[in-house]
Amino acid sequence: MNLLEEIGNAGSVAIAGHIRPDGDCISSTLALRGYLKNAKPGIKITVFTQDNPPTIFSYLEGYEEMNLTYSPKEKYDVFVALDVSSLDRLGDSLWFFENAGKTICVDHHETNPGLADANEIRPKASSTCEVLFDLFEKEYVDDKVAECLFTGIVHDSGVFQYSNMSRNSFNTVGELVEYNFDGPKIIQDTFYEKTYVQNQILGRALLESILFMDGKCIVSMVDRKMMDFYNVLPKHLEGIVNQLKNTRGVEVAIFMYEMGTQRFKVSMRSNGFVNVAKVATLFGGGGHERAAGVEMNGTYYDIINALSREIEKQMQ
Repeated sequence: MNLLEEIGNAGSVAIAGHIRPDGDCISSTLALRGYLKNAKPGIKITVFTQDNPPTIFSYLEGYEEMNLTYSPKEKYDVFVALDVSSLDRLGDSLWFFENAGKTICVDHHETNPGLADANEIRPKASSTCEVLFDLFEKEYVDDKVAECLFTGIVHDSGVFQYSNMSRNSFNTVGELVEYNFDGPKIIQDTFYEKTYVQNQILGRALLESILFMDGKCIVSMVDRKMMDFYNVLPKHLEGIVNQLKNTRGVEVAIFMYEMGTQRFKVSMRSNGFVNVAKVATLFGGGGHERAAGVEMNGTYYDIINALSREIEKQMQ
């Protein structure tokens, strides 16, 4: 895909990622914003986001200008969906997508069927930011854009340790670190550093985790009562499922938190033997082979039983 050609002479461009944005989602939307401002001066660019994106990313250029209100309701010449694997993941920005003159989707989720008029889906990429870097004409990539792209790759690769890091991924990181930003500080401040309360609830989640399926699976759950007690939001629970996955002997880690009465957000991580994206897809979710998520209704035990049946099929 030639991204600039696809956008063409558009006078207005809307950019949005998925609901409950993570590091790759926020970084990719702001990276594209900065890139287009450099490549097409004068174009109207609006970045939509919701759920109050984590303030740890406030150093990224354009963070303060993101539109959280989804107003006014106006039609854009082009809408670019980033890191979005299904239309329902667009949340409140779906209206702008459906009413845009042209739609573009750039993503790296294997469950993405191709949502837009023009699609660039690369399931083997570490992140949407990696895909964008390949699409960007380097003359329009400055230090601020590179900082966004680096941040997104850091977060969706677990600081370069996940299996989605390919030779191209490392080459991309190698090129990005040549720009002027503090990579080690980004990694420490946005990936490793946690607040005292975040460490408390992480400890609680680990303490109350349960091994099952002969120690091949581990699960932990945080309910609304616990979240209220520690005064935490969903964005403060990032990283718990990854820590669960680090348990010796575990093939699949499951972490879930209560969104509402008998409704849970479920995150799954795999060490490679089980394709958790296939499991998530069966229940309306999606993701990657080793990292996937889904929202499910039912009791905690109903959900674990349903997921366990599908995980067990792959383990046989």
